[in-house]
Amino acid sequence: MDHYQFDTQTLITGCTLNEDELRETITSKFEGNSLILGGDNDLMKVHFHTNYPGSVIDYCATLGDIFDVVIENMDRQAAGKKG
Repeated sequence: MDHYQFDTQTLITGCTLNEDELRETITSKFEGNSLILGGDNDLMKVHFHTNYPGSVIDYCATLGDIFDVVIENMDRQAAGKKG
């Protein structure tokens, strides 16, 4: 299993893709793992582990209105530091 440093999360309203399309697009465009999606076009939650969280968030912003963006450094958390 590859190691990815950042837990990247956001909510999207007005998402232009359904859950299956979004899953396919994220996994083909971005290196990472632990992708969890939920919701519909009115409100979609994206959770993804990656080393390039900014790229994932920038992409999500092209799909609708993003909010509640969270990027946590899992290496820091594993070391007992604030992530």
